[in-house]
Amino acid sequence: MDIPRIPVGKTIEAGIDFLVEHCSFATRAFSDVLDTGLDIVQTGMLALPPLVFILIVGLVTWRLSKSYKIGIFSIAGLLLILNMGLWKATVSTIALVIVSTLMALMIGVPTGILAAMNKYVNKTVMPVLDVMQTMPAFVYLIPAIPFFGLGKVAAIFSTVIFAMPPAIRFTCLGIQQVPKELIECSEAFGSTRWQRLVKLELPLATPTIMAGINQTVMLSLSMVVIAAMIGAKGLGGEVWKAIQRLQMGKGFEAGIGIVIVAIIMDRVLQKLGSRK
Repeated sequence: MDIPRIPVGKTIEAGIDFLVEHCSFATRAFSDVLDTGLDIVQTGMLALPPLVFILIVGLVTWRLSKSYKIGIFSIAGLLLILNMGLWKATVSTIALVIVSTLMALMIGVPTGILAAMNKYVNKTVMPVLDVMQTMPAFVYLIPAIPFFGLGKVAAIFSTVIFAMPPAIRFTCLGIQQVPKELIECSEAFGSTRWQRLVKLELPLATPTIMAGINQTVMLSLSMVVIAAMIGAKGLGGEVWKAIQRLQMGKGFEAGIGIVIVAIIMDRVLQKLGSRK
């Protein structure tokens, strides 16, 4: 006896086709706005001479991290990238990560706050996050192409979906870990729910939220190479071209560039998150 096959794949494909057909006007408008914003960020960074940009990054990382070693590493690492001829690709990658991370945080942090405040939202969101974090990263490229076509916007869409779960989880966890005694004290003094959130819970949860932001940035960078398959370009595009042409040296140079950018961002965010 043959068991009828459940049409999971066909159902998902039909749903995507329906959304593409009826929501194309919205995705096109969103794509235009996002593409314009990305171009502004990238053009703004490329407008500065590379040496000036590197010096500014070194000073900013030193001031934010309070560590001259991180500032020196930032300058040395970016000078190495400039020397390898990967400056434009690196700027493109940084712009992509900045835009993707900002979008992921704009969605993730409020969702995490809602999940911490409402148990029904929590029970709904957490299983979805489980699916998002266990789903292979390549799968996120599939719906991005019909919605936004090949290019950087599709890469940003897939990167946001891939990198958003840590921001939601860590925000929710940080608020839930606030000591109940302090919450009871705030209620005893007549604080409203909004005042308690803004003046008590979010400040105490900041280190945990910063850890989530750090993870979101790292996941965005890890998606750079995968997103290059659908036209993200940048350092991921250089790695992808090196794979296609079997240029091992070029591939390792682009990989080193990604590592340098990741270390700079990671160290700065770690220092910001560890402050009291």
